Amino acid sequence: MNAMIFAAGLGTRLAPLTNTRPKALVEINGKPLLQYAIENFVEGGATQIVINVHHFAEQIITYVNTHKNLCRGVDFVISDESELLLDTGGGLANALQYFANDEPIAIGNADVLSNAPIGELYAEHVKSGRDATLITRTRNSTRQLLFDGTNRLCGWTNKTTGEVKMPRESDSLHESAFCGFHIINQDVIRDMMPVRPFPIIDAYLQCAPKFNIGEIALDSQYYWFDVGTVEKLQTATDFMNKR
Repeated sequence: MNAMIFAAGLGTRLAPLTNTRPKALVEINGKPLLQYAIENFVEGGATQIVINVHHFAEQIITYVNTHKNLCRGVDFVISDESELLLDTGGGLANALQYFANDEPIAIGNADVLSNAPIGELYAEHVKSGRDATLITRTRNSTRQLLFDGTNRLCGWTNKTTGEVKMPRESDSLHESAFCGFHIINQDVIRDMMPVRPFPIIDAYLQCAPKFNIGEIALDSQYYWFDVGTVEKLQTATDFMNKR
């Protein structure tokens, strides 16, 4: 299974923890967030993991080179964005060159802590015949994706500002919050070219009329935390301490 972990962000919301290190190496119970993400993807069946880097890039590169032997049979590749931060969409487009085969890519964020069943989600994506599958969850979020009755992506809305983007019209819509996990076929990424900084959700919306982009709701039995702020990191830490 191909996999990618987004680890290039500046982590400004995690300051001061990220004043001297990248957010991917911020720790919960002595283990970096990046390691939690790696272990989840490896458990799901990943055989190649591409990790993009920018903020304190050399620290992540050193960490991966030091610890990669702990995951035998997994090929680790660094997609270096030190010169220009490419955002999630541009980072994915830039990383496409490093994948050894044309199979779908499972993607996650270093600042998401979860035991989501990556292997099962990947298999369900392949079975569905979709071009991309976004993993969602019913939760409070100012930004919600809009799907039709067949769970196909139609649009996006910001609940605070009232902004709506609707590339595909539908009479029957439901809201779901993106979890940061997604599985995407490589032809969709090629359609997003050229490489430049852009967010992946904007790209998915632009591709929605042309490609079948669907969702899988993450079952509530699996934990999921956005650990992008100091407060949220503490909430996740407290949860892990009770497990």
